[in-house]
Amino acid sequence: MQTDQFIEQLASELEPVQVLRSPALRALLWLAFVGVVTAALILRYAHMSSVLQRLAVPRVAVECVATALTAVTAIVAAFELSVPDRSPRWAWLPLPPFLLWLAASGLGCLRNGLSLRGPEGFLGDSPHCFMFITSASVPLAVGLFWMLRRARPIDPLPVAAIGTLGVAATAAFILEFFHPFDVTVIDLTWHLSAVGLVVLLGTAWRRPLLDASAGN
Repeated sequence: MQTDQFIEQLASELEPVQVLRSPALRALLWLAFVGVVTAALILRYAHMSSVLQRLAVPRVAVECVATALTAVTAIVAAFELSVPDRSPRWAWLPLPPFLLWLAASGLGCLRNGLSLRGPEGFLGDSPHCFMFITSASVPLAVGLFWMLRRARPIDPLPVAAIGTLGVAATAAFILEFFHPFDVTVIDLTWHLSAVGLVVLLGTAWRRPLLDASAGN
């Protein structure tokens, strides 16, 4: 085959490439969709009087805001990291609000102690919090990984780790509006265990979910 014919054949088999929107815009679209759905669920099912009463406590308000910021910054960072030319330093973006989240929760633990006990026993309702965060993270992760996958990230590990942190933080933020009691050591342990499990599973399955060759 002549060189010109070979080039012609290759050119005839080319398919147009769809240019992705910017990472920031795609992150905003995901956050906007999740925000609308979350707001609808909160307004429909949350006891707003109890929520407002809890948020009137400055430490609880800071904890709630820090959780939301952890979710937002982690999602933005995951979309940025999915693009090859972005700096790996984006992975540090969620760290400050995450530390603030831990600090605010830790102050609550100092105030409330190990456990609030109650009719559920020593663990209280904390296992339900674990189930809520892990269960709510599943549909959130499905939508997030579907959007991240389209970028075909070259290094899926940081994308999966930071993305699942954002997903778990989003679920934890939603939980704030359905949380019947203040944080305790036991409660925080269950929360962090749920977040850790979500991140662990997301990173363990990063290749089938995000690998550039997964869709080929």
